[in-house]
Amino acid sequence: MARIAFVCPPFAAHLASFRALGEELGRRGHQPFFLLNADGQGSTGAIPIHHVPARAEDPAVARVLANAERPAGLVGTLRTIADSAALTDQLCAGGRQKLTELGAELIVGDQLEPAGALLAQALGLPFVGLACAVPIDPAPGVPLPFLDWPYEPKAEAKHRRTAAIARTLSRRQNRVIALWAERFGLSPHASLQDCLGPHQLAQMVRGFDLPRPEPLPFVPVGPLRRPEELADRSLPFRLPADRPLVFASMGTLLGGEIKVWRALAAACRTAGAALVLTHGGRLNDADSQSLDVHHAAGFLPYRPVLRHATLCITHGGSNTVLDTLSCGVPLLVRPVGFDQPGNLARIRHHGLGEALAPLRRPKAIAEQIRRLLTDDATKARCRAVAVELADAGGAARAADEVEAAL
Repeated sequence: MARIAFVCPPFAAHLASFRALGEELGRRGHQPFFLLNADGQGSTGAIPIHHVPARAEDPAVARVLANAERPAGLVGTLRTIADSAALTDQLCAGGRQKLTELGAELIVGDQLEPAGALLAQALGLPFVGLACAVPIDPAPGVPLPFLDWPYEPKAEAKHRRTAAIARTLSRRQNRVIALWAERFGLSPHASLQDCLGPHQLAQMVRGFDLPRPEPLPFVPVGPLRRPEELADRSLPFRLPADRPLVFASMGTLLGGEIKVWRALAAACRTAGAALVLTHGGRLNDADSQSLDVHHAAGFLPYRPVLRHATLCITHGGSNTVLDTLSCGVPLLVRPVGFDQPGNLARIRHHGLGEALAPLRRPKAIAEQIRRLLTDDATKARCRAVAVELADAGGAARAADEVEAAL
């Protein structure tokens, strides 16, 4: 049995996916643990967290997370990448000694945290990369994951120019990667893509991704979820008897924007739908109770609610999108940044939903809701993706791949 280190960004959605994989590995007798930044925390259950030492010049994880909650489109996404470079620097500076002390035998690293791959190479350990979000692996015609562009196999010049701009804007992160590759005595590394490695897993599956040539650069394992997250459970509200249920989640990014919830509540009433929403604890009780909706809560179990839903309205985060599609439910998406535009591009490509109309056009939003509630063709396509996601294997398949890498 092996000591397996998890190296990932301190974002809740990423930690949740790694936790699901870690608990499955733990059931098989392995000893997974997280190696996080000096003040990184999160919900990891019984999986222990270890931290690299803090340095005087390091940014607080709380500050990076606060900036990430206000991505403000492409510029904000790239700002978070720059902020994350300092976290990568801290992990590389203290990670090699810490992993040696902890007896790590394999590293599973998030695609968006290059320290995992760099430390694995420095220590001569096997490495498995995991794409919790939209995979960053390049492919002809596939735009960068933080863009909502369509698949354009004949627009390579456009994509090359965009990639060059992204490299320029990511220069701080690229400098950190190149610096630690040199310090560790590795071959030159110039970007995040140089840290992917040959053994990769992804929550993405082919039926939801944009077209990629064979063989795929990753093993599509589908959503990584704990058994408790998949199980049916009683809901804290009664299901509507006379109206279709619309579930809405905007994550922590938009959960506190009362204007968003009021617009969606009005549109659902106009469309004759019952809105159930989760605001991630970002609304106070007075604001939450002021919304004229079927049910509003800080937190709800996604899968049990989505199994009764006819439509999901969301910001487009990968975990929410994959949970929705796993239940065969169409989507209306209002992306803000990060992987959300990339998910929208894939939803459009496969006809699994639409981009949410602007909030200033409530009648248009109501019409979208009415249309998708009765669109049998879209529902059928979503159910087909649900079958592929279920067949991908989830945490059990991912654990098989990690064991194979040992």
